Amino acid sequence: MMMGKDIRMLHVKKVTRGLAFWLAMQTALAGPLATLASAATSTNAASAPGSMSTTGTVSAPGPATPFNPTTIAQPALAMPVPAFAQAASSAPAARTFAARTPTTAEPGILVPGGRRQTLTFADLGALDPLQLSGTDGQNGVPFSVRGDEVVTGAILHLIYSYSPALLPNISQLKVLVNGEVAATLPVPREQAGILVARDVSIDPRFITEFNHLNVQLIGHYTQQCEDPSNSTLWATVSNASSLDLTYASLDSKPDLAALPLPFFDRRDVRRLELPFVFAQKPSAQTLEAAGAVASWFGSLAGYRGAVFPAQTDNVPLSGNAVVFATMDQRPTGVKIPDISGPTIAVVDREAPARGRLLLVMGRNDAELKMAAKALGIGQNAFSGQSATVTQLNDLAPRKPYDAPNWLPTDRPVRFGELADARDLSVSGFNADAVRVNLRVPPDLFMWQTKGVPVDLGYRYTVRPAPDRSTLNISVNDGFVQALRIPAVSTSTFDLARYFSRVLPDKTAGARHEVYLPPLLLTPRAQLRLHFFYDYPKTGECQGRVLDNVVGSIDPNSTIDLSGFPHYMALPDLAAFANGGFPFTRMADLSETATILPDDPGSADYSLFLLEMGRMGASTGYPATGVTVGQAGEVEKFADKDLLILGSPGRQPLLQRWAKQMPFSGDGESRNFELSDVAFKVVDWWHGDHGVQRSPARADLSLVSSSGDALITGFESPLKKGRSAVALVSAAGQSDADLSAALLDTDLLPDIQGAMAVIHGRDVAVTSNGQAYYVGSLSPLEYMRWALSSHPLLLVLSGLLAAIILAALFYRALRGIATRRLRD
Repeated sequence: MMMGKDIRMLHVKKVTRGLAFWLAMQTALAGPLATLASAATSTNAASAPGSMSTTGTVSAPGPATPFNPTTIAQPALAMPVPAFAQAASSAPAARTFAARTPTTAEPGILVPGGRRQTLTFADLGALDPLQLSGTDGQNGVPFSVRGDEVVTGAILHLIYSYSPALLPNISQLKVLVNGEVAATLPVPREQAGILVARDVSIDPRFITEFNHLNVQLIGHYTQQCEDPSNSTLWATVSNASSLDLTYASLDSKPDLAALPLPFFDRRDVRRLELPFVFAQKPSAQTLEAAGAVASWFGSLAGYRGAVFPAQTDNVPLSGNAVVFATMDQRPTGVKIPDISGPTIAVVDREAPARGRLLLVMGRNDAELKMAAKALGIGQNAFSGQSATVTQLNDLAPRKPYDAPNWLPTDRPVRFGELADARDLSVSGFNADAVRVNLRVPPDLFMWQTKGVPVDLGYRYTVRPAPDRSTLNISVNDGFVQALRIPAVSTSTFDLARYFSRVLPDKTAGARHEVYLPPLLLTPRAQLRLHFFYDYPKTGECQGRVLDNVVGSIDPNSTIDLSGFPHYMALPDLAAFANGGFPFTRMADLSETATILPDDPGSADYSLFLLEMGRMGASTGYPATGVTVGQAGEVEKFADKDLLILGSPGRQPLLQRWAKQMPFSGDGESRNFELSDVAFKVVDWWHGDHGVQRSPARADLSLVSSSGDALITGFESPLKKGRSAVALVSAAGQSDADLSAALLDTDLLPDIQGAMAVIHGRDVAVTSNGQAYYVGSLSPLEYMRWALSSHPLLLVLSGLLAAIILAALFYRALRGIATRRLRD
């Protein structure tokens, strides 16, 4: 599945504060550095350090430079670690960086025939600095190149440090691209132990579509006998290191068969930013069609995230965009061809604009929606520059919890369905964990259970002697269990010696039942299985340890959610923020209605499209069934869950439903219902009973000219058991804060409870709301659950049951006694 590949490059924003400060400062100096880089571009190919000569040999890279943050002329900045750490304590700078994520709408520096862009190792997926250890330690990052571009120049800005114990004459660092040696870096003693920077020119001929950049430590601390695993053999590569690539664009003809290219390319690790263009006042049906397309692109973008800036009656000056048009609603500035039915087309933009337009068209709104739906679920069948859809029939309606990305809850699921077989095997002492993505519905009722059962089969390399080797099982960062990897038994009295089957390759198989704790199973859970093999203690003069250990997870291993009913206490914004629940209960959002403000604008359309993209990423399916309406017609949507957008004064429901929700507003007047939740650790998601509520303690009313953005959840006033979530923000900064928070993987865990207030990168939970429940339990299970939370009721029920049993026994014994007297 795509998710198995995507997850290996996810979470590109979790960077230490020190590295964040470095990048924030580099961004601030982007102007002078860009000028310097532009001037140096012409000389890099011929005279850059480490460039490939015409004879094919690699010349020596440039000298390493101790880091000085005030030296603007350095293309890669570094400085001694103590000063670096001291500067890193600047929290505002760290926040500035964390809010910045490269997007596909930012091409970098435009150069003749292409562009030039720099991505850090953090952007490429390195959560932490790369650690190298031992005599032959190796680590790196993957990177890829879009299908419509080719790399013509590459410079690695490497920031690293290494052990003072390394002997300079026999130690070195090797830079490898796809196994090819791009540079060999010396490790002089005078720069040991400090952070240094070095530029390495990489031959673009080494670079293909999918690549891996590795740094290898060849380390020695003595010329005599040495221990290959000695702790003094180390080097660290900062994840603030960056790769500066120059791309040339490849010419191609517009073709629907290439979709989603060029609008989305799975090789591109940047966040997808794709403008959507509408007529002046798009209809509700046009927005529904746009929501289906946005959710399709969101499902493709996955971990990267996606934003869809909405523009009315004009197209961006340059770049790709999606245009929606009917016979009556055509955005100005775009040449719309004749429309003969539901039509999808790809056209080049007119010079000097770069990029292409994806046209979604129909003679009326119904045909426009059909075209959008066909694009989302059948784009693989398109070809040519334009295609008209003549018929589209649903073969089977969607069912609850059947989202393609979610684990089925009606049967055991094989690991082979969740990850490629090759991703379930690892080798080597320093191998990464086997990772299996588990998108779990958040409303599974796991009260008083062992957890989710996993029938785990695996193979391992049998150890030559008993040691600490284990298979460590965790979910996200939460440890679950460690399974011992045994050694070959030499005792004739050990029965395991005769029953365990060791193959000629010295591997054996095992099977265990493991239970995953409910607390760890969030909608974005990842099962991690790490084969930890203990290094044999060879000591000095014994040579290198053979790296000949393997570990493999059986693809027929299963995880089973079928024994858990769906029952959950709401409101719970954690379920919404992490999985789009309860809206994503139906993969096509057919039970969801989005309520826009009375006079919606581009910002409201953009927020709606962003949410559709998020929900598509959660379900893996386009939102072809979503409904769009306004406050005046909300009663028509009583049978649906409501997603409410707008600000006080523009969204009448925020005042109309003031008594049912913890927030209400009208213009600049706002009312907040507050509880003790702000003074406590908030995480009732997987509590014993699903939720523990504390009553509201205060009611705060105020008038403010610039309110913070907030998210609030409550039960729909139109029908019991239905949910409503309101995204409240005003045009300007609060709108930007809300959109950024919904895409920030660092902030999403902080969005909980019934109301979360967002200010910049700060999230505060201020209310837990009034609990209501969705889903159902069997009568017996509901009785057990209800009695467990009411001890007095449990005692009374016990007394009543005892009285009833006593009465039944009394009647039975009296009957027996009566019959005996008659006899």
